[in-house]
Amino acid sequence: MNILHILFALVYGVVVGAVANALADELPYRRKPTMPRYPDGERRTGLAMSGLFAFMLGKRASSQGHKLDWRHPLTELLAIALTLVTLYAADQYQMPFVQVAFWVIYVAFFTLVVVIDMEHHLILFVVIYPFVAVALLDALLTGVQPDTLIESVIGGAVGYGVFFLLFNGGALFAYVLGRLRGQEITEVAFGYGDVMLAGVVGLILGWKAFLFAMVATILLGAVGALVIIVYQRVFRGGYSAFGAMPYGPYIVAGAMLVMLFPNETVAFLVPAAVGVL
Repeated sequence: MNILHILFALVYGVVVGAVANALADELPYRRKPTMPRYPDGERRTGLAMSGLFAFMLGKRASSQGHKLDWRHPLTELLAIALTLVTLYAADQYQMPFVQVAFWVIYVAFFTLVVVIDMEHHLILFVVIYPFVAVALLDALLTGVQPDTLIESVIGGAVGYGVFFLLFNGGALFAYVLGRLRGQEITEVAFGYGDVMLAGVVGLILGWKAFLFAMVATILLGAVGALVIIVYQRVFRGGYSAFGAMPYGPYIVAGAMLVMLFPNETVAFLVPAAVGVL
């Protein structure tokens, strides 16, 4: 990776993170996106439109003292990191420019999905619909991953179908367990937004690669759940069963591992399957 790639990642990551923050402030409440603002509605100007620069330059608070939270700079740092990893993988696999361009666009979508899901436990259709269009255009124009538009569509159907079954299976399990315990359980392992996101991942990867991304997602989700259990037991004195846990970040992580590092990820998950993608 050369210095131009690093500079691009820094600039692109800050812009993507700032836009993701602005959208995350409005979309979950079904408000129209606006220019970046402080929590009290005061408009942020100049470099303060970036959460990272606002913190660095002492412009975290509005004139009335209302401060931006840490989500704003952390989102931009996440976008920078994902862009750097994406460009590094593109160099390693010598991917064509058009495919790299789509990968970089995916970074923007993935960042927005993670931020909103972490904060609101939502994956919004208004984000998923353009994501679908970009994924289909990728398959139509590049023919790299997946090989054909048909394979992309099949992948989308598989991704949606598998997670739709998991979604309904989890809802059924929660219902039966609630009846046995005599209490209503409203939390389920997957939301319908996760189902839609899995369908998009299938479109991006194709059905074969999606299966490995699903395995990676489940393993990462299990590790994340274990960390949450340990944290709650140690720092909060007990674990709350059936607590809500955003699953979108794990779907994104599994997708990016297989998208950017297919050989390494498959070799780690199923050594006997190396070369299948």
